[in-house]
Amino acid sequence: MTRPLSTSHPRWAPYVFVAPFVLIFCTFMVYPLVQSIVLAMQQTFGPKTTVFVGLKNFGDLLADRFFWLAMRNTFVFALASVALQLPLSLGLAMLLNRPRLKGRALFRLIFFSPSLVGIVFVAMMFALMFHEREGLVNALLRALIPHFPREFPWLQEYVMPALIIATLWMSVGFNMIYFLAALQSVDRECLEAADIDGANSWQKFLYVILPEIAPVTRFVMLLSLIGSFQLFELPFILLNGPGPENRGLTVVMYLYQYGFEVGDLGYASAIGWTLALVLIGLTLIQRLLSRGQ
Repeated sequence: MTRPLSTSHPRWAPYVFVAPFVLIFCTFMVYPLVQSIVLAMQQTFGPKTTVFVGLKNFGDLLADRFFWLAMRNTFVFALASVALQLPLSLGLAMLLNRPRLKGRALFRLIFFSPSLVGIVFVAMMFALMFHEREGLVNALLRALIPHFPREFPWLQEYVMPALIIATLWMSVGFNMIYFLAALQSVDRECLEAADIDGANSWQKFLYVILPEIAPVTRFVMLLSLIGSFQLFELPFILLNGPGPENRGLTVVMYLYQYGFEVGDLGYASAIGWTLALVLIGLTLIQRLLSRGQ
């Protein structure tokens, strides 16, 4: 008679397996977060000279007009981008979800491919496209609109629309994938029941499809909002900085200026934590609003 194998393990075995993750998480996540909170309460003059100032950095932020300008620009960009991204992404997804559409796989690749391109390349490309005189955008508008001006200063006077257009080109196809997956999981029986009841296309979208994809819609909205508030590389490269009269100044760019150009890492940490609190607040608001749906 064979002896059964023992399945007992030492009590410390689970801790050994979890220890590498806990060690890495504490080293690269918990410790930097705690240090950033401490740093936000200091004023730094280079890497070696620090002065503890308590909550003074946060108080100075409230009176900093450039911070509020950066916050306003970021809010305008985020709200406009999300308001345009979601309908365009959903519209493309519904178009490509049609079973009779030929070449659906090719169109999906074409619309998704801009999200695979690096932001540096996108910024350089749109810098040429938005050129004041010879840019492709102005050439197209001159061909479509009679008496359109020969020179149209996108990157001087219309910085925010230029940033929104460039972001849409990158992000619409990426968000389209989420909506496409959600549309393919819509219950077909509900759609067939709506057809039997005589519902038209708009009624089926409003009362069947939209409620079915609501969780994905909220997720995409939150993801796009968080990504928009982290805008930095695109305007920094496209405008070579904050742009004329700080029209392209964002919160993350202002953080970069204070942290790496001015050298006050404490004030930069205070900016970062203020942005983090704003994002946490927006996330909580989104969760509260979605509970009743």
